[in-house]
Amino acid sequence: MFASVATLGREEYLNQDYFPADYFDYLIIDEFHHAVNTQYRRIVNYFKPKFMLGLTATPERMDGKSIYEICDYNVPYEISLKEAINKGMLVPFHYYGVYDETDYSGLHLVKGRYDEKELTEIYKDNTKRYDMIYKYYMKYRSHRALGFCCSRLHAEEMAKEFCKRGIPSVAVYSNADGQFSEERDRAIERLIKQEIRVIFSVDMFNEGLDIASLDMVMLLRPTESPIVFLQQLGRGLRIYRGKEYLNVLDFIGNYEKAGKAPLLLLGGTSFSEKKACDYKDIEYPDDCLVDFDMRLIDLFKELDKKSLSIKERVRREYFRVKELLDGRVPSRMELFTYMDDDIYQYCMKHAKENPFRRYLEFLQDMQELSADEEALYTGIGREFLAVIETTDMQKVYKMPILYSLYNHGNIRMEVTEEEVLESWKRFFHTGTNWKDFAADISYEDYKRMTDKQHLAKAKSMPIRFLKSSGKGFFIDKDGYAIAIREDLRKCIENAAFKYHMKDILEYRTMEYYRRRYVVSDE
Repeated sequence: MFASVATLGREEYLNQDYFPADYFDYLIIDEFHHAVNTQYRRIVNYFKPKFMLGLTATPERMDGKSIYEICDYNVPYEISLKEAINKGMLVPFHYYGVYDETDYSGLHLVKGRYDEKELTEIYKDNTKRYDMIYKYYMKYRSHRALGFCCSRLHAEEMAKEFCKRGIPSVAVYSNADGQFSEERDRAIERLIKQEIRVIFSVDMFNEGLDIASLDMVMLLRPTESPIVFLQQLGRGLRIYRGKEYLNVLDFIGNYEKAGKAPLLLLGGTSFSEKKACDYKDIEYPDDCLVDFDMRLIDLFKELDKKSLSIKERVRREYFRVKELLDGRVPSRMELFTYMDDDIYQYCMKHAKENPFRRYLEFLQDMQELSADEEALYTGIGREFLAVIETTDMQKVYKMPILYSLYNHGNIRMEVTEEEVLESWKRFFHTGTNWKDFAADISYEDYKRMTDKQHLAKAKSMPIRFLKSSGKGFFIDKDGYAIAIREDLRKCIENAAFKYHMKDILEYRTMEYYRRRYVVSDE
């Protein structure tokens, strides 16, 4: 059965009477990067198939969130942009970075992005810029081109200016009603027939477009998202008879993240250790050409010189994420989810600058602690949280033990062997967590494990290590598998303590799976 997300995601279908949760044995979800959004999540969370497969060309980040979290970083197969081009699955690109004299320095960033109205205003009636874009379009020629704009008005203006210069063009956007606009399907049909030469769009063609004969993509607005950049680049990489390569014209000015362009062409999104001005040292896919105006090389060098310290970048990133959350202080999980990947990767490699290792102290430095957190910060509870924030975790075994103490928010001072076993099995029975039980274990072998074997492993490894390396917080107690010190009893009733303990456990579990995925991918 094939279904659209918009239809299947309705409440009338997601119920026991229409589709029981286990109705499908095998569920395939295309464009899986949208699975962070409400309608997709409703489907993902409702159905319990034997096997669920998500397909996407842009998994790293979408809408500021990570889709890897949804599948616990369980990735059966992936292929990079570079590998796909080298294998002949996509055509090579000829990328030209064109210097754009437009001054972006006075524009405001809202939630990490330029204000659309301000962008449109500096482009409007900018004859010099229109002439420059037309000049480069004519220089590299095209039968069918797609131009990405910042707004509906910008798309309209670009179509008008190209028509004035003798290039039949239209603007395509939702609810189009402009003089130069065209309905989406009609515009695609006319472009394929070459009745028009260029479609100027906003975000409508970022995905779901199938015009294999496209031979040029023009990026006419600042690159602010690695994912959007790759989606727009990818619109023209489809193989087509007689098509040798895709021309990409990227008009780059002094905007934020301008220096990322050379690195984005590799198809990745993490560049914390690299500089844009070193682009000539980058090994691009076979038969691809990358050429930047010399003025851009100078611009990239200037941007690198102005790079903020990592401490200041982390601070700014924190407040950017807070703004995304409408002013709410982000949890560790939310900061992890929304943080730019290059900054996050740097934090992981530099413990001193890593806010996730001492988040309460980080919030204190930011003057972001609530009254409850202030009380927690000055007591022994902060020391305990710091221990579980930083305890070594080459394996994931400590997590189910700590979850048994957390007990869904009703924190226990001590746990019995039976309670440990319940938490342990619940953890390893979830998804593919069983793979972390032992190296090279098969699912059949895991299912044959007895309760006695499970408990023996829990006691001999994580429980023993927590007691020996937990700075005295984890102790022996008669009749129990493990306990925590008596002077923490008052802390466990503090709402802030509960909140942060849960947040630490969720973040550290997810970070473990992220790290395991990265290592396996290497």
